[in-house]
Amino acid sequence: MSSRILAVDTATEACSVALLCGTEVISRFAISPREHTQKVLPMVEEVLSQAGITLNQLDALAFGRGPGSFTGVRIGVGIAQGLALGADLPMIGVSSLMTLAEGVYRITGHTQVLAAIDARMTEVYCAQYQRSVGGEWLGEQTEAVMDPNLFKEKISQLTGQWSYAGTGWKAYPQLHESAISLIDSTIELPTAQDMLSIAERLWLAGDVQAVENVEPTYLRNEVTWKKLPGR
Repeated sequence: MSSRILAVDTATEACSVALLCGTEVISRFAISPREHTQKVLPMVEEVLSQAGITLNQLDALAFGRGPGSFTGVRIGVGIAQGLALGADLPMIGVSSLMTLAEGVYRITGHTQVLAAIDARMTEVYCAQYQRSVGGEWLGEQTEAVMDPNLFKEKISQLTGQWSYAGTGWKAYPQLHESAISLIDSTIELPTAQDMLSIAERLWLAGDVQAVENVEPTYLRNEVTWKKLPGR
């Protein structure tokens, strides 16, 4: 039976929505750092309308669970929960870093990917992903937030050919330097389109969550803002 999965992602500067309907993929993508809340629902309506289906006819709803912008991740998770709750759909959280790896594979066919997203505060969200013969991405346990110098050190210990993706490489000179020995995938931002194949694999394996159990991935534990005086 063919899967019908809607994916929503606002975890980074990109706002994107994609629908898998059997073998057909319909997607929308825009770079709009401060307009996620205005753009994402019209995008959802557009892809559903183009496919001629309603939310209630979906099997599951996938969402970009981060890491990424704190506000962006919250917006994406909140909107996805609202849509899933209204249509009584199970949810599938997909890593932003794994989504970057899938994008690299879709465009270049490369199966070893270093993903790095600028995490601000002189840090990157990063991971090393390798695609198995069966099409599964291995390396989720390597996801971390760290100083670019430490990530550079890890890169220097790798063997084989690796591609790189994400905004972290241009953001920090030391990573830009490391990238010379890597293959440039030209992919900087995750897209909902690349979440779909990951989400379908998880859906078929029964790896879904109920709306109330969904949690974002921040990787960074410390609070990144200060309390106002007198609070």
